[in-house]
Amino acid sequence: MNQDSTVVGLDVHKKQITVAVLSPGAVRPDEVLTIENHAQAIVRLAKRLTSTSAAVFVYEAGPCGYEVQRQLHHLGCRVVIIAPGLTPIRPGDRVKTDRRDAEKLARLYRAGELTEIRVPTREEEAARDLVRAREDALADRLRARHRLSKFLLRQGRVYHATTWSKSHHAWLRQQRFELSLAQQTCDAYLRALEEAEARLESLNTQVLALAHTPAYAARIQALRCLKGIDTLSAVTLVAETQEFQRFPDARAYMKFTGLVCSEDSSGDKIRCGAITKAGNAHLRRILVEASWSYARRNTTGPTISKRRHGCPTAVVQIARRAQDRLHRKFWRLIQRNKLRQVAVVAVARELAGFVWAITREVPTAPAA
Repeated sequence: MNQDSTVVGLDVHKKQITVAVLSPGAVRPDEVLTIENHAQAIVRLAKRLTSTSAAVFVYEAGPCGYEVQRQLHHLGCRVVIIAPGLTPIRPGDRVKTDRRDAEKLARLYRAGELTEIRVPTREEEAARDLVRAREDALADRLRARHRLSKFLLRQGRVYHATTWSKSHHAWLRQQRFELSLAQQTCDAYLRALEEAEARLESLNTQVLALAHTPAYAARIQALRCLKGIDTLSAVTLVAETQEFQRFPDARAYMKFTGLVCSEDSSGDKIRCGAITKAGNAHLRRILVEASWSYARRNTTGPTISKRRHGCPTAVVQIARRAQDRLHRKFWRLIQRNKLRQVAVVAVARELAGFVWAITREVPTAPAA
């Protein structure tokens, strides 16, 4: 780590930023102050600290996003964003304040103990937010369905055919109650469901349009060759990961998804536990959902064949190898009396590796 630069630890909040300035060669910060989280205050701070020597600004990724990083970067400052889950924590340290957090960031960065993350561009962040908005709408529709169906169940109204089909929706709109309050409740729940479905349909259309843009089309088409991954799932994988090339190997990408096993080994004892979950939860959900398809028969139907048509030969070969290997892996684990959920997570971990391998075969187009 460069000892000649001033390290500035920032604890960023919505209204204020706590700043700890660690001078070159110093052991403890020689200045700690609090400023408003406002563009003008940030500009004044940056100009003052960089007027005499170089400075590196360090803060953890959080709910405030990357706006502070972009403001400082626009001023020509070097800014490092840190992964919060990988920041070292002393077991006996039970005191947490903004001042101590800022000081700790400055000291740990000077010692080289922090893990830097990649900052997405505004275009990449906008695409990721769109995909996450669709996931939120999907969750809202599920909640609306549960509220309506459970209300009807309490009233003794049960639909005995396939639920959430066109006929089921027609049956829901036909429900009438003698009490006006009960009817108002049913109408409110039904209206909330229809609004959630309309919002989800609109977002699905926008995400599908995103999938055909030059920056995403080639990678999404290649990922659709994998069994269990279609357009919406592929868009999520690409939007959440963006630059696959930053991962040197498949295992590094598996770690990014949080699907690798935790470990607590000492001496000659090796203990492997549950998955770490120290990664992107959106990627992890998509991969686990896709992995359930490998529990079914290992056949290549017309749908997958159509998706693979016209794709590079190397991509299709990787997809076929993944299909055979992951199907065998799932049933091999089942035969060893593993729970189906455990087997699916193990398959999802290897599926992440095949996703990484496929994207390496596809050139990345520049974002628009």
